[in-house]
Amino acid sequence: MRLVTVNSGSTSIKLAAFEAIAGTAHAGARLHRLAAVHHEGTHLEPAVELRAFLAQLPGPPAALVHRVVHGADRFTHPVRIDDAVRAGIGELAALAPLHNPLALRWIDAARELCDRSVVQVAAFDTAYFASLPRVAAEYALPPALGWDAGVRRYGFHGLAHEAMWRRWCELNPALENGGRLISLQLGGGCSITARDQDGLRDTSMGFSPLEGLVMASRCGDIDAAVVPYLAERRKCTPARLIESFNREAGLLGLGGASSASELLAAGGERAERAIELYCYRIRKYIGAYLTVLGGCDGIVFGGGVGEHVPQIRARVLAGLRFAGVEIDAAANAAAVGRDGRISTEQSAIAAWTVCVAEEPLLVRAALSVLGGSAHAQPVR
Repeated sequence: MRLVTVNSGSTSIKLAAFEAIAGTAHAGARLHRLAAVHHEGTHLEPAVELRAFLAQLPGPPAALVHRVVHGADRFTHPVRIDDAVRAGIGELAALAPLHNPLALRWIDAARELCDRSVVQVAAFDTAYFASLPRVAAEYALPPALGWDAGVRRYGFHGLAHEAMWRRWCELNPALENGGRLISLQLGGGCSITARDQDGLRDTSMGFSPLEGLVMASRCGDIDAAVVPYLAERRKCTPARLIESFNREAGLLGLGGASSASELLAAGGERAERAIELYCYRIRKYIGAYLTVLGGCDGIVFGGGVGEHVPQIRARVLAGLRFAGVEIDAAANAAAVGRDGRISTEQSAIAAWTVCVAEEPLLVRAALSVLGGSAHAQPVR
C-alpha cells in the first residue's frame, strides 16, 4: 500500500511517500520510504509542490495523510476527510491561525489533484493530549466559561512528542513505558511535555499554540489582562493583538530575528536578551515538570533548534546542575542532526537529542483509518 504524508508546519512543509508492507500477527507493517522532500518558507504553493512530488511516484497513493494542528475535543482520533471534517478544521482555525488555515490549503490542493479513490486522512496534534489529566487541562474558570464551553488546555506538537517518547523507549528498554520523561520540541513553535510510565501529566501549550514557551514569533505565556489594556492604548481589536502575539513576538519581537541560530551568531545586547529569555522560560518549565513527575529519568530535545543548535541545549541544561544534570560538552557539540546522548554517564538525569520522526506516526494514523495495521514499524 502506497501512502503519502503531508506534514505542514508554521514555517515548513515535509512531504514523504512510503510503501507499507503488511506485517504479521506479532509485528506491524514495515515501511519503505520511496521519496521525501523538505521545504522551508511560508509562501509555498501547495498544488505546485504536491503535483511535482506525486509525479515522482510509480503510481497514485492509496491515501494522503495530513498533519492538522488543532482538533480540539472534536477530533481525538485520525479521521477520513470529507466536507464536514474539512469544515470542522476550518472552524478551529481561529485557535491555530498559523497552522489550521495552512493545513487546509494542502488538504484542498490534495483533494483537487487526486482522484476520489485516493483517501484523504487527517491526523491531529491535539489527539495525543486527549488523555491529559483534568487537573492539568482545566483553567480556573467557571464551567460555563471554561470546561463546559470547551475552553481548556488541549496541547500541541502531539506527533512530535509521541515520536520523541517512542524513540526514548527504544533507547531505554529497561524503563517501564519510558519511565519519567520531559520532552522538548524546539522549532518555529516550542513546547514541553511531561509524562511518566502511566501516561501524560502536563504540557506547556494550552487552548491554542500561543501558550507556553517563547517561540520564533509567538510570545508564549502572557497575562490575559494585557489584551484589553493594549487594545485600548493602541486603538486596535483584540484579534489584531492576538495576530501580533502570534506573528511579531517571541524571538522575532525581542531580538529582531526569528531564528535562534541567527541571534546567537549576531550577538549584541538585544539578541542576548532574547536568547536568555528563551532559555529561561524552558528551564522554568523543566523545573515545574520535575516537581510534577517527582524527578525524571530523561530530558529529550527535538525539533529544528533542539536537534541542531547545541548552544541552546547547553544554556538550558547549565541551569539544571541542582537536579544532577551534567552535560558532556563534546557530546553535545557533536549531536547535530542525529540521535545522541549529550549528558555524561554519571548524570543523574540522562539528556538526549533525537531526530523527531513524525511521518511513521502519520502512516500509522492512515492505516488505522484504512483498516490496515495501526502498528507501523518506523523507518530509520
